[in-house]
Amino acid sequence: MQFSDFPIHTTILKALTESKYHTATPVQQEVIPLVIDKKDVVVTAQTGTGKTAAFALPIIQGLLKEQDAEKGGKKIKALIITPTRELTIQIHESFNMYSKYTNLRSTAVYGGMPTAPQKDVLNKGVDILIATPGRLIDLHKQSAIDLRLLKTLVLDEADLMLDMGFIDDVKRIEELCPRKKQTLLFSATMPEKITELANSMLYKPKKVIIAPSGSTSKNIGQLLYYVPKKNKTDLCLHLLRNTINGKIIIFRRTKIGVDKLEQTLVKNNYKVTSLHGDKTQALRNKAIEDFKEKKATILIATDVAARGIDISKVDAVINFDLPNIPETYVHRIGRTGRAGKSGIAFSLCSADETSYIKAIQEVLKRSITVIEDHPFPLVKPKHIKQPNTISKNKKGRKSTNSKKNKKRWY
Repeated sequence: MQFSDFPIHTTILKALTESKYHTATPVQQEVIPLVIDKKDVVVTAQTGTGKTAAFALPIIQGLLKEQDAEKGGKKIKALIITPTRELTIQIHESFNMYSKYTNLRSTAVYGGMPTAPQKDVLNKGVDILIATPGRLIDLHKQSAIDLRLLKTLVLDEADLMLDMGFIDDVKRIEELCPRKKQTLLFSATMPEKITELANSMLYKPKKVIIAPSGSTSKNIGQLLYYVPKKNKTDLCLHLLRNTINGKIIIFRRTKIGVDKLEQTLVKNNYKVTSLHGDKTQALRNKAIEDFKEKKATILIATDVAARGIDISKVDAVINFDLPNIPETYVHRIGRTGRAGKSGIAFSLCSADETSYIKAIQEVLKRSITVIEDHPFPLVKPKHIKQPNTISKNKKGRKSTNSKKNKKRWY
């Protein structure tokens, strides 16, 4: 299905054509007509399926009649809540791209940056606001945000907001919005608490399921290397030298782990950047920009980058540390093989992570190909038979000799 098949204005189609977007993805084909029809929608679809355009395009289409209001007269008509700063910035970029030939104004507000510039933009008037929950509530307390005329509320990556402890904030934000509005909820997985949230916030929602939880793209090759923990860095360097080319994201579990691996790869003359929660927002933005523009070919990150960040043409993902939550593995490898392109994911598994692999394969409903031919194999410890040191006599009975040698006190 082509975007031109939807009832979308020519100004939006022109922007899409310039960006070389012609064919709608399955999630876009199902969701766009429902949003245009003003239905509440719950969407279950994995990262990289085109969810942003599925809500952005119909929102822009619905606001075109009000695009010519004076700057100062513009009021927030659409609010998109996202869990991470990176995703907020990315969705804002998408709205700017799709609405470039309209007079609609959008802005993004998020933590880690000063509030004054964000308040200035809001005071001038915007049609579309993309925000992280904490910063939105802060700005509302400062009377910088007015949601009384809101028409559409979007909750993006709802399950990640649950994981990050934002659900109470989301409920507070919903209370600040008008009762009569359209609500769209997008989530990669649908745990019980998200289902409860949807039931409490949406009115007779249409449900769209594009990819069941845990399914991964058929375009992503998955390879598993069993390796001693002490040799993971050596194996990673071996794969980078001999097997993997192009743009690569390496996932580590901890911030310290990210910094250590970055130092090692820089010493080995790789163009590396990194992303984790301790970095300032300016450094996080620069890391993503450098990676997108190929100033760095390797991005090392904690799971803050596993969700939502749309970096096109990632050739490979390396799971340096395996995640203990199977769905996180699915989101990580979803960084590659996006929009129908092929990709590959390498996972390094030490002895203490074997239970994680078992859980991941259960969620995938398939086994991951194991590569045994590499320089640092994990040798399974041989089972040594213990000598039988147990007495042949029955428990609680002493041998005759033992009784003879025992010195008695009586």
